[in-house]
Amino acid sequence: MKLRSIHYFQSVYEQGSITAASRQCFVSQPSITAAISQLEQQLNVELFVRHTGGVRPTSAADKLYPLAREMSENEQAILHLFKDSPAPVPLRLGLMRSLGAQRMSDLLTELTQRIDNLELTLVEPDEPSDARVVLSQSASSSEDFIPIWEDKYQLAIPCNWSLASKPIIKIEDLDGLPFINRTPCDVQDRLKHAMTKCGAQFQSRANIRTIEYTWPMVCAGVGAALLPDWQEIKHNKALVLRPIEGEKLIKQIGLAYSASRLSEPAITAVISVCRDKA
Repeated sequence: MKLRSIHYFQSVYEQGSITAASRQCFVSQPSITAAISQLEQQLNVELFVRHTGGVRPTSAADKLYPLAREMSENEQAILHLFKDSPAPVPLRLGLMRSLGAQRMSDLLTELTQRIDNLELTLVEPDEPSDARVVLSQSASSSEDFIPIWEDKYQLAIPCNWSLASKPIIKIEDLDGLPFINRTPCDVQDRLKHAMTKCGAQFQSRANIRTIEYTWPMVCAGVGAALLPDWQEIKHNKALVLRPIEGEKLIKQIGLAYSASRLSEPAITAVISVCRDKA
């Protein structure tokens, strides 16, 4: 029994026509007919009933078809098993915490689309890496830095608090206000310093590390928090973002990399993606 005959049988069964099967298999109709006839002789069964509109499979064909399809799939699996696959392009990318799920997803999607056969490994920004997405002040003197995002930090307030009705928050409004204390955070440290100078007390209601966990706590009414103007935060109806008068609380996030590696295609592709997003 020839595997080619099985392929022709499968095509006729699926197409319902010898003419259509011949087009799909790129062979002549007589070749398809001869192969089916030979298969019928070997199995001593009738596989198709011919009629003017094409062919109708018999019960014997119905039994044979699942096995024929399995044989075809196994053939493809064998071919793929021994087919040379392209070499992966490894890239270790350091990612800072609290980058934002949506921004991280968009960045990684563009990288995988831009770099064929990318083998991406995400690591902490202080681990060995090929490039890093970090705060501008975290880039070392030996690294070049490309700005990508600028986060403007504002006071996130539960929408049902009376303070949420104020368009601009003054430092004295923060005195004794229940805060979700997020550490480490240099912009929050600057705010605390400004509050201390004005005699306003920073009251910690909860302590947490990541932004991603902080803003849901604001929505739940646990406390206010200093948060960036990410889209997913700005569009949440359970809180409002308000600027703090006299305070410019900004963080710049971008790509840090070594200029000595500019000859590497993966690095130049990462740089190109980040420049496009800037």
